[in-house]
Amino acid sequence: MFKMFGFGGVKCPRCGHRNGDSSDYCSHCGLSLGAPRNEPLLRDNRWIPANDELAVFFGVRQLSGIFTRTLHVPAATRAFILQGEQVSEVPQGEYGLDGFFARMGKLRRDEQGEILITRTSPLPVEFNFTDLHSAEFLKLAAHFTVGLLVNDVPAFARHFMTAPGTVTTLQLHDLLAPSMRQLAAEFLGSRSVRDMAGSGALREQLNERLHSALGQRLAEFGLAAVQMETLSLRHDKYDDNREREGSLFLVADERQRQLEHVKQLDQLYNEEEWQAISRQEQKMRSDFRRAELKADAEEQMQAIRAREIDLYGRIVEAKSRKQAFEHGAGLALADLEHELARHKSLHAGEAAQWDQVRRLAQIKMRTEMELAQQAGLEERALARQRFSHQLYQQQLQHRIQQALAIEDEEHRRNQLQLLRKAEIEAQQREQEIEAEHHRAKFQGLALANAARHREAERIAEWEEGLHLARKREQARGEEAKDASSNVHVAEISAKLEELKRSGAAAESIAQYEKLLRTIEADGVQQRQGQNLARQAMLDQVAVEEQRLELKLRDQEAQWQQSLKKMEGEREERFNRWKVEYDSMMAQQQHAADLARIDIDRLEAIGRMSDTGKIALAATPNAEALSRLMRQQAQAAMSPEQLQALAGVVAAENSITTAEALRLAREDVRDERSYRDTVGDKERQHQLDLLRAQASAGVSAGRRCRNGHMVPTDCGDAKFCPECGAPLAR
Repeated sequence: MFKMFGFGGVKCPRCGHRNGDSSDYCSHCGLSLGAPRNEPLLRDNRWIPANDELAVFFGVRQLSGIFTRTLHVPAATRAFILQGEQVSEVPQGEYGLDGFFARMGKLRRDEQGEILITRTSPLPVEFNFTDLHSAEFLKLAAHFTVGLLVNDVPAFARHFMTAPGTVTTLQLHDLLAPSMRQLAAEFLGSRSVRDMAGSGALREQLNERLHSALGQRLAEFGLAAVQMETLSLRHDKYDDNREREGSLFLVADERQRQLEHVKQLDQLYNEEEWQAISRQEQKMRSDFRRAELKADAEEQMQAIRAREIDLYGRIVEAKSRKQAFEHGAGLALADLEHELARHKSLHAGEAAQWDQVRRLAQIKMRTEMELAQQAGLEERALARQRFSHQLYQQQLQHRIQQALAIEDEEHRRNQLQLLRKAEIEAQQREQEIEAEHHRAKFQGLALANAARHREAERIAEWEEGLHLARKREQARGEEAKDASSNVHVAEISAKLEELKRSGAAAESIAQYEKLLRTIEADGVQQRQGQNLARQAMLDQVAVEEQRLELKLRDQEAQWQQSLKKMEGEREERFNRWKVEYDSMMAQQQHAADLARIDIDRLEAIGRMSDTGKIALAATPNAEALSRLMRQQAQAAMSPEQLQALAGVVAAENSITTAEALRLAREDVRDERSYRDTVGDKERQHQLDLLRAQASAGVSAGRRCRNGHMVPTDCGDAKFCPECGAPLAR
């Protein structure tokens, strides 16, 4: 599991043994080098993390090496041993060597393993934010506590256990603070101070929102937020001199409620101040609709969008205009009525107008919810990237601190060089993440424009539907006219029957009969024409309704397809980033492995004999090495040895002894002359360097023993700011 850069060359944190440069484990006790210095854990063999630690992890070359003493696993601890892909939990209790492996039958005692020690109770991490805002843009201060546990050991090991170390409260705070601040800002920014002050379930709602959202983000990394508690949430009012006039605790305990400076909401602000606050909120919402907020005001944009959704929801749920005002949606209702007044073709009347306002609120709420959903997906993807990258940077800084403890100067310099290169690549990667985020924001603007266009289409479709509904009402009006004409005919028929019963004159009865026949004939003709016209109108309305429904389905399908396309592109970008990130990690691991192989090869060559060096070297190098070794051997010979060598050479090459002696002496003389020349050049080079340094004087500044320049503004520095080496006084 542990990878990247080794920590060879440092003292073992358990036994204090000095190890070689290429060692990953202590050659004396087998503990992984770079493990945290924890006296009870490493020397007393009592596996328990410190009070501010969520987890401690280290490795051993052989699992049997952990039993320097009896192993204690306290009740407050959960311990895991990782061998390859296998994860085994160690139950609580005390163990000896034989009893431990008898109980943990799956573990292999002679193989290496990684040990993870975590807690059974959640580790509390506190967060304080003083720059949050409500929907009226009033400042809020919040204090939260999150209880964290290791939930998924394999996922936790993949992300956190890249090197021996710990996960502390400070590291978790740095990792989670951006996500906590964003989630709290979105929740509080969508609610007004009045609503929060009057809500008895504010604490529970805020805790539930933070718990669910944070839990989703941490699940990928093997962590779980098991406890979420809002300790306090308050609004402070200041005067022109920045002196606090009073505070309103929206969430507080009994001790905070008894403070003298706590005031009720109506005591903090008078009616004039509330009107100014309302105007400020209206201005912020107007700026949001006109997209005038700055690029760095993303939290405000998300909060305002959530506030819009909440207000539209209140209007939709309200039964009347008065009830919507009572629910605090007056500003949004006024905007909707103003927009509705621009549409001349809509129905008049109070009841019809209220239905139209609610329908318009539904359309706008749907648009805002779609935008909020896409923005939420983008923020979650960005939070995952930043969390992973920040975790990697923390691990990199931990490795740099460990590398500074390496005693061998050359090995420390090589390790620091690799780590500094990785640090520069990490900074470049962070810039790429921010650049990708800026591109995503521009795509978000394009999505917002497309959503507004789709909203206008939905309003047009709604108006067209209202127009078709009016046509159907007109058709029903024609039916009412037919009914009235039938009533008129029935009245005349009743009058005629009455005349017949009363014995009226035949002339009067004839007139009524003639009138009745005329009315019936006209009615039949009119009904036939009206029925034809009404049927044609109904057929046309049905065709238009069918066309409108098909158009609505087609446009909605295209819109949903575009949303899915954007989600696919976002997922593709994140997967591409993940692949590049894993590739970078693999390249760094490969570079570290190659460096370790080179170090091992050089150390192995250094331990070889001269014959072994010649045997393993390449052919050109072997020939040069053999000549060099032969000349070095001849240069150290006495005259008698040279004479004997000359005799051997003469016998091998069929030359006289005097000639062989002369050739040997010439070779020795040439070798000595060459070595003297090289020595003179080296001495002259050193003298030139000394003169150059002396001439540079103060302007050149000081350098450490590793060659790093010490800045002139650090004249009293005792250690090199680059590598930490002591400076000569």
